[in-house]
Amino acid sequence: MQITFLGTSSGVPTRSRNVSSVALRLAQRAEIWLFDCGEGTQHQLMRSDLKSSQIRRIFITHMHGDHIFGLMGLLASCGLAGNTERIDIYGPPGLEDYLQACRRYSQTHFSYPIQVHTVQSGTVFKDQDYSVICAPLKHRVPAFGYRIQECDRPGRFDTLKAAQLGIPAGPLYGQLKRGEKVTLPDGRIFTGKEFCGPAEIGRKIAYCTDTIYCKEAVELSMNADVVIHESTFAHQEAELAYQRLHSTSTMAAQVAQSAGAKKLFLTHFSPRYAPNNATTLQDLLLEASAIFPHTELAHDFLNYQVPRRKSLEL
Repeated sequence: MQITFLGTSSGVPTRSRNVSSVALRLAQRAEIWLFDCGEGTQHQLMRSDLKSSQIRRIFITHMHGDHIFGLMGLLASCGLAGNTERIDIYGPPGLEDYLQACRRYSQTHFSYPIQVHTVQSGTVFKDQDYSVICAPLKHRVPAFGYRIQECDRPGRFDTLKAAQLGIPAGPLYGQLKRGEKVTLPDGRIFTGKEFCGPAEIGRKIAYCTDTIYCKEAVELSMNADVVIHESTFAHQEAELAYQRLHSTSTMAAQVAQSAGAKKLFLTHFSPRYAPNNATTLQDLLLEASAIFPHTELAHDFLNYQVPRRKSLEL
């Protein structure tokens, strides 16, 4: 699971930061999942080591332009490239109407299937490897945060030990690896825990933007390996944050700290915190780190490989 930040500014792009988009690369599946798609996202993809042909799912938090204005252009480009199989898009009410209007007035026709899913609280996607849960955040328009959960995996199966005990290879190995009990023709009984190493705990990522501090963001972030949280304002701008329903650096840190998360990435920064201004992004980092030490500032094209959790005994 590799996270790539494609846009880390809020509202408008700057010379060094594009507007919101985060890519999650699932290497074993050769898939990319996008979270938000601000204007210029397809250009950011071309400047990265990611392949747009691998995009399979796009999750939109809300309908503000800095989170969706790049969506139609990206979808059209994927169609013109002719190597996209299917894209599922998840987002708030109005997203499907928006895309239909864009297609109608631009006379754009996709050469691949697109399915738009209107989300509500709960599980919005689930298969044998991953699930995605969403919850409403607190913003000026309907907005949702997302939690990506990797399923736990059984520990490594000791085939040598099984063979030495005379257990025939085949379906019985599969049953034991799943932790089941098996009985051999000679009456011997074995259980999976005798042959499997420690289980691998699935990784968890939370993506929370745009929002002010809220309990839903904490719940989405519970025990997460990585929390990606907006930090539009410095702590001294808390009143402005409440007016505009955005988070300060300290609010983001409080979410990660309350949730018992492992790591926090701040993103969605106001352009007002330019390097030569009185308050800079380093000040936001210091504010957040005072509450949650494992905090980093995200920047465009930052790659982060989410480490596997330490295994637990069955």
